[in-house]
Amino acid sequence: MANAAVKFRKRPEGPAVASIAGAVKSYEAEETHEAQDEGFKPLTHEEAKKIRELNPPFSLWYVWAGQVGVGIVVATLAWSLTGQARMGWSAGYGALAVIIPAGLFARGLSRQKSALHGNAALAGFFVWEMVKIALTVAMLLAAPRLVEGLNWLALLAGFVVTMKVYWVAMWFGPARKNRSIKFLKN
Repeated sequence: MANAAVKFRKRPEGPAVASIAGAVKSYEAEETHEAQDEGFKPLTHEEAKKIRELNPPFSLWYVWAGQVGVGIVVATLAWSLTGQARMGWSAGYGALAVIIPAGLFARGLSRQKSALHGNAALAGFFVWEMVKIALTVAMLLAAPRLVEGLNWLALLAGFVVTMKVYWVAMWFGPARKNRSIKFLKN
């Protein structure tokens, strides 16, 4: 056999290799940092149970029921303050332009709970949101033909006040979260 000389290649150099090497080093640093992170304390079964009791799931149907109630109040107020039935019907139709699409949206999402794949649930959310928006626009465009003596200002008032129920629900959401944070600190 002949003496075979083994040739070693020179290590490749360049910006691409340097960036890959840097990424590998930062990944290794993060991995060791995560292993050393002692600030994380997993919850016990009892602690998790108490947090679930303090924060019951918030149903879309509660928000929808709040919208129905606010819509009725706005329509009644518009009618009683102006003394004109057309103002009450206009405000009521504005509220319905929020309530009906929101109910359809809540129904669609409640059927999505059984989706096994996260992407399917996310796609379902976007589909039902588009249906809700399209139905709202269609109802607003049909308003002049459906409500006799339509008053756009009353319709807008009913629409906006009923829509703001979402904000009220969000406003009360963080108060529930603060209770669970206080619980964890104790």
